[in-house]
Amino acid sequence: MTNAAPPAYEGLAITRESPLGPDLALLMRRHAEAMHADTPPESIHMMDAAALDVPGIAFFVMREGGVPLAMGAFKRLSDPGHAEIKSMHVLHEARGRGLARVLLDYLLAEARAAGIVRLSLETGSQPSFAAARGLYARAGFGECPPFEGYGPDPNSVFMTRATIGRCDGQQPRGP
Repeated sequence: MTNAAPPAYEGLAITRESPLGPDLALLMRRHAEAMHADTPPESIHMMDAAALDVPGIAFFVMREGGVPLAMGAFKRLSDPGHAEIKSMHVLHEARGRGLARVLLDYLLAEARAAGIVRLSLETGSQPSFAAARGLYARAGFGECPPFEGYGPDPNSVFMTRATIGRCDGQQPRGP
């Protein structure tokens, strides 16, 4: 997969990297702060940088002029065609530019290229996660029951989609 961004996002690059990169500390810290802001500890399912740095997890960083602005990953599940999106985060000061959708589309394409046919995710049910749920819904994700490694949780919303089309057979909606 190329790391070129769409023409409207010239100057951006998305590359597969180690989550342990020293210049990723701000992204990791902000992600952790956001997850802990209004979610009870027993309902936080984020992975720290060391946990993301293992085989079976593909971790990507979006940079502009070499500066990290966003990150996201997918983790292969026991079904070889199924993976989970992990650690999607765009720095607050970079939001409002459509970068989350660019990164999500990139993750979908990378997963598809890796032979993944279904991507699922867990996100919060709290109002602070409404924008994330909206992003995923606009990208064709639909709510689903808890999947591998999760159980019912009133603080979680589980979503899934096929990497080609939508899991309900319809085509994904545009951005």
